[in-house]
Amino acid sequence: MDESSWQRHSNPLSVYSRFSILPLFTIALATRELLGWWTLAALMLVSLWTWLNPRLFAAPKTTNNWASMGTFGERVYLHYKNEGLIPEHHLRACKKIVLLQIVGLPFWLYSLYAMDFSLMILSTAWLMFTKTWFVDRMVWLYQDVKDLKPAFQSWLKS
Repeated sequence: MDESSWQRHSNPLSVYSRFSILPLFTIALATRELLGWWTLAALMLVSLWTWLNPRLFAAPKTTNNWASMGTFGERVYLHYKNEGLIPEHHLRACKKIVLLQIVGLPFWLYSLYAMDFSLMILSTAWLMFTKTWFVDRMVWLYQDVKDLKPAFQSWLKS
């Protein structure tokens, strides 16, 4: 994403509405027997929403909130994780959270294959929980590194 996309993505409406993506994918795939070939249209709409979401909302007037700081931390993590800028305890925690997400993924995939709705709900909830945990870690990361570069500080608007 470019600078403008990142600014728009820091809008809390963008962050919170992105949490709808996994449940929408789950619903589209879980209703494949009902929808038939229309499942492809549903999946294309969810894919479009996934791409459009960080670009759709206006840059927020204030970014002094959990959701915005989560995107700032994500931005720092994606761009600087291999440059020694991120404290090691954050890198370790992120790896553990991602591992927990990976552990949940086969259960989610199997639940969709087997049409096991109980497992589908449980595995979707697991993936949503770990995603929320990851965003929360990104907030913590941003708060720890925001003073290291003037650009990081400039993202925070009160």
